[in-house]
Amino acid sequence: MIPLSVLDLSVVTTGTKPAAALRNSIDLARHVDGLGYVRYWLAEHHNLASVASPAPDLMIGQIAAVTRHIRVGSGGVMLPNHAPLVVAERFKMLEALFPGRIDLGLGRAPGTDGATAYALRSRLDKREGDDFLERLHELTLWETRDFPAGHPYNNVVAMPDDSPLPPIWLLGSSDYSAELAAQVGMGFAFAHHFATHDAVAVMTNYRAHFTPSGWRAAPQAILAVAAVVAETDAEAEELALSMDLNRLRRDRGQYLPLPSVEEAKAYPYSDAERAAITRNRARFFVGSPATVLTRLQPLITATQADELMVITAVYDHEARKKSYSLLAEAFGLSKKVAA
Repeated sequence: MIPLSVLDLSVVTTGTKPAAALRNSIDLARHVDGLGYVRYWLAEHHNLASVASPAPDLMIGQIAAVTRHIRVGSGGVMLPNHAPLVVAERFKMLEALFPGRIDLGLGRAPGTDGATAYALRSRLDKREGDDFLERLHELTLWETRDFPAGHPYNNVVAMPDDSPLPPIWLLGSSDYSAELAAQVGMGFAFAHHFATHDAVAVMTNYRAHFTPSGWRAAPQAILAVAAVVAETDAEAEELALSMDLNRLRRDRGQYLPLPSVEEAKAYPYSDAERAAITRNRARFFVGSPATVLTRLQPLITATQADELMVITAVYDHEARKKSYSLLAEAFGLSKKVAA
């Protein structure tokens, strides 16, 4: 069995306000740290009523401070929203405070709508078009100090200068980030839970074309999936009703708090909406531990994933914790922790 990790969006529900959702993230991190999960990543989203945290670096510090073993990182920092120097400084600080336990996952998307993206970037330098590659290069230069001779940044140091940048991962739901991660020799995480691209093709292509670098000597690929696990298939299916309605709304651009199971049951679905839910369910993994494991294993094998990262968005926080517990047991993590 491969290692298990967590992707957390600090999900806001109709019964859980944003402040409580942030506290739930800290509680969940403590929980999975004791179960043997190896990584806990937090996403960056802005102006979404369904996501409480717009600042993964702040949450990383809070979670790393109350856990002992698990690596904590960003899944991810949306690099176009930030000056590369600021990202370098914050993650070098985190690495200094929690050495060997921090990850820097980077994304290309804004993590929000166009107006909010403009508000985030309106005081940044006016780079034209998709400037992710340029920003990534600048970020790495704050670590390598390979600025050209005479460049003004040669006189600027990202502090603390005695701590390195954490391992860098590129995140993606298509082949672009996979190809870039392979070219520059960085880790890659594939967002299967919302991707339309084929996970097998993208992840095996990354591995086949990986070029060793000073960042990483060998390819390392994470497969991120959405899963809901309960004692029985029927119980898991009921918990997933909230996720079904939430996904239906998201596809329409409605980023509302996660609805309760009761609200999802009462919703008057049309035939077209039920068909959409059925299509969406094809990329979700819902059921008992045995059912989910049986469905996951072929995908893990085909993608050659080194690690499985799981996002579980259900209405009840205790049910979410239970889902991660059952999945850990199914993957044998409890035996590893005991050993």
